Amino acid sequence: MRYSAAEVIDLERRYGAHNYHPLPVVLASGEGAKVWDTDGREYYDFLSAYSAVNQGHCHPKIVNALKEQAERLTLTSRAFHCDNLGVFEKYMSDYFGFDRFLPMNTGAEAVETAIKLCRKWAYQKKGVAPHQAKIIVCEGNFHGRTTTIISFSNDDDARAEYGPYTPGFESIPYGDQAALAQALSQPDVAGFLVEPIQGEAGVIIPEAGFLKAAAELCHKHNVLFMVDEIQTGIARTGKLLAIEYEEVRPDILILGKALSGGVYPVSGVMADDEVMLCVQPGQHGSTYGGNPLACAVAMAALDVVRDEHLAENADIQGKAFRAGLREIDHPMLKTVRGRGLLNAIDIEPANGLEALDICLKLAENGLLAKPTHQHTIRFSPPLVITGEQIEECIGILKKTFAAL
Repeated sequence: MRYSAAEVIDLERRYGAHNYHPLPVVLASGEGAKVWDTDGREYYDFLSAYSAVNQGHCHPKIVNALKEQAERLTLTSRAFHCDNLGVFEKYMSDYFGFDRFLPMNTGAEAVETAIKLCRKWAYQKKGVAPHQAKIIVCEGNFHGRTTTIISFSNDDDARAEYGPYTPGFESIPYGDQAALAQALSQPDVAGFLVEPIQGEAGVIIPEAGFLKAAAELCHKHNVLFMVDEIQTGIARTGKLLAIEYEEVRPDILILGKALSGGVYPVSGVMADDEVMLCVQPGQHGSTYGGNPLACAVAMAALDVVRDEHLAENADIQGKAFRAGLREIDHPMLKTVRGRGLLNAIDIEPANGLEALDICLKLAENGLLAKPTHQHTIRFSPPLVITGEQIEECIGILKKTFAAL
């Protein structure tokens, strides 16, 4: 039985939880930077599944890796060895330059893993008193929606009515070097967890030098520098990792989303021996973490990033996209910012129109985007997008704003 778009939306509303508020578009297929709805209408995807589809929709190399592995072996659990986990772990070590990799499935799981690793290290290596380890985080953060993670969020939608909250976290203003220095001087601080660019907060980029200073302060105070590159990593910002803009290396690197190219959930944490080997058998794990299917998919996904020079393309096309946005002269368009192909605009509401209304009109014109924090629209297309396609999308944006 084939359902209409309206019927599909109604089924979700009737039988699903109401924890998302999607645009009224029902997607049925995708390729590269484009998707098609159930009526065959074509759109440019400027959300990329929140940067999970950096390599483009249904990339043939990644899909083929999934098919070939799925026909051979999908899951063993970590109760046994499989023939490609060690290969994958070495691949990750060589690719990102860390001693070890701990695979998980979702981004939130990877963040939780990093928190546990950090606390283990603090008790075993730094000598923090039991149950006293503290992790410094930033206001406006988004690291997931588990109970622990929302405990250090200041987003009311994510946090309200889910208490009691997990203790052990202290928040500072994002990008505030002085506040960070003061927080890290406390003796029981185990780690500093930070996004190089706050994507969910509206593509907020800290002042140049903050991340480098943060790394130096962490080293000075014997605190682990933990960087969440789940959304900003894997070439999204014009470099393999956004942290590379300040030429610093975290003690714990958190990855997810585009690690699988949007084909299968893969995430994980990277660290050197001193940190990673604090965890021993039975102390952390996941039924699906490091499964054969994930290993095959992730290696293919990262091959695509390297072989197709997606970081370089993100840098080139991102600059062209921001230049095109700045050509739009409209009172509702306040600011343009971004790095690589992670960009955002701020909207000044007018005539009863807000960011969501603009996104609905963009969808009518063939471009899909979604507001974040009410008055900001984030634009993050797949990194395979071409210069010609960027020009076409700038045309859609100009046409949409002109008609407001």
